[in-house]
Amino acid sequence: MNAFLALPLTVRLVALAMVGLGVGCLVNVGIYSLAWFSRPISPWQRRHPNAAPRIWSDFLPVVGWLGLARESVIHGNGFWVRPLLIEIACAAAFPALYWWEITGHLVPNVLGVAPAPAVALQHQFVSHAILLSLMLVATFIDFDEKTIPDEITIPGTLCGLLLAAMWPTMHLPVARPLVPPPAFPPLAAYQPLLLTSTSDWPDWLNAAGGLAIGLAIFTAWCVALIPALATLRRGWWNGVRFYFASLARETAWWKMLLLAVLGNAAIAMAWNRDGASWEGLLSSLAGVAVGGGIVWAVRIAGRLALHKEAMGFGDVTLMAMMGAFLGWQPCLMIFFGAPFLALLIAVAQAVTTGRRDIPYGPYLCGMAVIVVVKWPWFWGQFGALFSFGWLLPTVLAVCVVLMAALLTLWRLIEGMFFGGKE
Repeated sequence: MNAFLALPLTVRLVALAMVGLGVGCLVNVGIYSLAWFSRPISPWQRRHPNAAPRIWSDFLPVVGWLGLARESVIHGNGFWVRPLLIEIACAAAFPALYWWEITGHLVPNVLGVAPAPAVALQHQFVSHAILLSLMLVATFIDFDEKTIPDEITIPGTLCGLLLAAMWPTMHLPVARPLVPPPAFPPLAAYQPLLLTSTSDWPDWLNAAGGLAIGLAIFTAWCVALIPALATLRRGWWNGVRFYFASLARETAWWKMLLLAVLGNAAIAMAWNRDGASWEGLLSSLAGVAVGGGIVWAVRIAGRLALHKEAMGFGDVTLMAMMGAFLGWQPCLMIFFGAPFLALLIAVAQAVTTGRRDIPYGPYLCGMAVIVVVKWPWFWGQFGALFSFGWLLPTVLAVCVVLMAALLTLWRLIEGMFFGGKE
């Protein structure tokens, strides 16, 4: 890291552009191989049986897609345009994001506030670049199939938690007063966004109580990932029985159990290591709980109100992954901001095609990028809201109940005027 920082900025930006090209190739491989209906489009996948043997130039980023245009008769006209643009976008996005984050846009130079350490800025960029890459794969698969594979969000969540324990400074920065204040400026310093960034970190979160919360969150996340079915049509008791019966029939439960055991052991090691690593990890675990939990609550409320699936479970795991990288406060900003991005697209789609279903994951990802890039503005506008303590979860619960009531009203209106047609 220090060797990279010693290079001139121009050299670093060019190097990151090259890295972006390589990551763009990996993103394309993920889009076309992790989808439910995978297609052998990328040169790094096994080629289609009817395709001609590939040559060395096919494996070059960007340029290779121009040669692969010869396979349009197999994959469809213009199939190569989108992956080509994705690789160009990654090559441009990586150096642009790096320049934005290290030149004072993410951590502004404010009088009286000590500048953030250079290493912390590098940690933030690396974590954001990884999250951006994962979200790109999820976005285009969701556009294509309206699904988000667990193969993206589960490793992504684990990666976010691991980075939080290794690099506690990867979290978004917030300016906090120095306590006790020094005899000379600066009077404040940038610190990573933590679970309790609007107040002091309580000692009990470093004790057994904090460990219990971390273990409970990770265990609940593992259990939620086990594929199982439940229905309340025959009552609560039969619904519980049906759930555990379906749980037993699935072979994935033992994998999640093993993940829970290994993950809890790693969490206990981080708790026993030092304060900074534990604070960063617990903050990311809280992000997993809030990010995934709020979408899950809306998903349940929408199901009860509309009598159909309102949001997919992939959106739950996607927001949990974002929470692991960003924390719980940005997740709330992302969740409440994403509908504004989706609104215009949904209206245009309903008018032109009559369809009212849209993949929501891409708009969550888009809002996540906006929150990261414009973080100082978002924290300045909404940071004070997170000082309400336990009042905030109560307000969120009321919002979910009100949303369920509004969705129920919409279902009635839809039945009256549209006949309940999809």
